[in-house]
Amino acid sequence: MKKILCLLALFLTLSCNNSFIELRPVDTVSTDVLYQTEGDFTDAVIGVYNVFISQYKNMYLFGDVRADDSYDETVKFIASYVDLFTINNDESLLSNTWNNYYSIIYRANLILAEIEDKDVSAVPNKDRHIGEAKFLRALAYFDLVRIFGNVPMITKPITIEESFQARREDVANVYSQVIIPDLLDAESKLPAQYPSADVGRATQGAAKALLGKVYLTIHDFQQAETKLMEVTKMGYALLPDYNELFRYVNEHHSEYIFDIEYEEGGIGLGNNFTNDFTPKDPRLLEFYGVTGPGNDINSPPRHLFDLFPPGDLRKDITVADGFVNENGDFIPIIPSGNNSSTFTKKYLIPTKVSGDSPANWKVIRYADVLLMLAEALNENGKADEAIPYLNQVRERAGLEGYSNLGQDELRELIYLERRLELSFEGHRWFDLVRTGRAFEVMEPYGMKAHMWVFPVPLSQVQVVNDPSIFPQNPGYD
Repeated sequence: MKKILCLLALFLTLSCNNSFIELRPVDTVSTDVLYQTEGDFTDAVIGVYNVFISQYKNMYLFGDVRADDSYDETVKFIASYVDLFTINNDESLLSNTWNNYYSIIYRANLILAEIEDKDVSAVPNKDRHIGEAKFLRALAYFDLVRIFGNVPMITKPITIEESFQARREDVANVYSQVIIPDLLDAESKLPAQYPSADVGRATQGAAKALLGKVYLTIHDFQQAETKLMEVTKMGYALLPDYNELFRYVNEHHSEYIFDIEYEEGGIGLGNNFTNDFTPKDPRLLEFYGVTGPGNDINSPPRHLFDLFPPGDLRKDITVADGFVNENGDFIPIIPSGNNSSTFTKKYLIPTKVSGDSPANWKVIRYADVLLMLAEALNENGKADEAIPYLNQVRERAGLEGYSNLGQDELRELIYLERRLELSFEGHRWFDLVRTGRAFEVMEPYGMKAHMWVFPVPLSQVQVVNDPSIFPQNPGYD
């Protein structure tokens, strides 16, 4: 899959502008020419993945920096505005995010419209293309509603004139009318696995796992239990060594379910995670072979260090304040000026070019599934059945398993385990929101009650200029 994306990147140029939700009118002549063969639809689907490559370079800002287990107060720019709940509705992060997701939706809608009447003799993988397009559209809408709340629900190509009348739809309707149906259809059409050249595409397991997360998010714990239990029977398994997840040698292993795929090579398919999440200390950069500067973003606070119990094998790679050199000496990171002294090693790998890291972003992996299943079982009054799934994750981390826990105690322990297992993978903020704890936890950091969603981009509000159709989120006017 990475090789395919690299080839496509040589020909595909992504563009963004300020037009409303990035929806263009369908040109029947051009689309009739472009969408005919198996290869045409293969390329079109890869084009949808490609926008995710751009969008997920900033997912840490929404999922990590916004929450309490990451901070960025060393410099005043977008990460600190997100961290301190001072982001304005005219920030480019918001407009770029909006445009990226609606570009994904536009492309997926066009594929689905064009492929509908194609015969399988011309497009042998028709079902798979439909499944991928729907999976990717569902993921885009899932992210959109978690970031912005109510959003326009567009499920077919529309004209620019029609787009100006697209209302912000209630979140519940987006879930029930798009996200869940798309994922149900995707899981019925996607393969369980791919030949090696296509590894990295969405699979049946990815659709089931994401659907389980969707059900958990909307508190349909029974459906979440059912769907996540199905994932446990598909051959996934935890890697024996937690650290192996972050060595980025073989990223498509038994714990892999779905990543956003990145590749180094100087053609725009790498990311800045390694540079962004590394301190500015030149000794550290040289020791790990990181080309370019460190940017001191997404730093762990001291309270996260303290949450890890003695013997937890995840601690060293998750949170650090120094490194052990080739002589076995511990070299602490000493902050100077506004520089941070703490960092995560989860994306710390050698890079040949600054801002061109090949580290994938893990959208969902098997440990996440196990912890979600434990949570769903516990909420369904099955604490004894939930504990073994939680213990699989703990025991891989070198910790003793739990036993004989009541529902309330187990709930808090599952929440804690998600923090320890999934830190800096974009989950903490969304976990706080979906469990109703965001304001309680984040008020001391500057959160106000309305800030469980981000402001809608000001440019989108202005271009419609009709609050009855497209209002700003409360509190952000």
